[in-house]
Amino acid sequence: MKSLLATLALTTALTLPGLAMARPVTLTTTMNSYGGDGAYLALYVTDALDAYVGSLWMAGGKSKYYAHLSDWYAAAGGDLAQINGITGASVGAGRKLEITLDLADALFDAGYTLHIDAAVEDMRDSPNEIAVPLTTAGAGTPVAGRRYISSFTYQ
Repeated sequence: MKSLLATLALTTALTLPGLAMARPVTLTTTMNSYGGDGAYLALYVTDALDAYVGSLWMAGGKSKYYAHLSDWYAAAGGDLAQINGITGASVGAGRKLEITLDLADALFDAGYTLHIDAAVEDMRDSPNEIAVPLTTAGAGTPVAGRRYISSFTYQ
């Protein structure tokens, strides 16, 4: 029951700020060929004051590695309930992660930022690998990552 309530609270926070309408948004992350194991990725949103709003997706299933996603881990307070029901497999080098989620219209052009933290076993962690303002004008514009992510887009 607790995880259901956490999931509902997260969904409400990300799909209904200001009682706005939600729309499907496809997030596409293309990985570099970095020559290591699959990457763990945490996709999350902060507001205009850089306060954590909620998690969108966690790529990687072993919770012992989540602390390596240090900006996400700190923002979420280490609360693994933040990702209940939104966790998938890690993403291999040279591969693509494509997910479609319903995001509130109110998240766009209102100062919200989508962040991606990345970590790969036996390689350097990359907190805040991607930080992109959620704007309608930015939709479809590729953003380069700092280490493991070749490009990221949202449509």
